Amino acid sequence: MKKRSILAVTLLCVTPLLVGGCASNLGGDDYSRGEARRVMRVRFATIESVRPVNLGGTRSPVGSMAGAVVGGVIGSSLGGRGSASSAVGTVIGAVAGGVGGAALEETATRRQGVEITVQLDRAGYLAIVQEDNGEDFQPGEQVRLVEDGETTRVTR
Repeated sequence: MKKRSILAVTLLCVTPLLVGGCASNLGGDDYSRGEARRVMRVRFATIESVRPVNLGGTRSPVGSMAGAVVGGVIGSSLGGRGSASSAVGTVIGAVAGGVGGAALEETATRRQGVEITVQLDRAGYLAIVQEDNGEDFQPGEQVRLVEDGETTRVTR
C-alpha cells in the first residue's frame, strides 16, 4: 500500500513535466533543428491588423497513458488486496486517469497566439498565425515574412 502511494505521488509530480516537455514553440523566432541551413524565401509586407488567438494544446498518448497509470494505481488502492473491488477500482481509476491526463496535457500545452494580417508589397493579403512571444507588432509596421514552403514567420 505504501509503495503504491509513493508511486502514485511520483507519477502525479512527473506527469506535468513530461506533458510540458512535449510542447513546441511556435513563435516567429523559433526554428526546428531540421530548418537549420535550409534556404528560405524572404518577402516584405506591411501589417494591416493584429489580433490575439488561442493555439490549441497537443493531444498525444503521453498525457492519457500517464493519467491512466496514476489513476489505476490510485484506484487499486481503494479496495482490499486481491479483491474484486480492487480490480474494479483499478479499471475505473485507469479510465478516469486517462481522461484526466489527456485534459491536463491539452491545458498544459495550450498557448496564446497572434493572427497577423499583412499586405504584401506587391499587392495581396496574407494572415499568419504564430505564438505570441511578446513582440508588439503594430499596424503600419514593415515586417519580413520568412517562408520555406510549409512554414511562414513574421519577424522584424
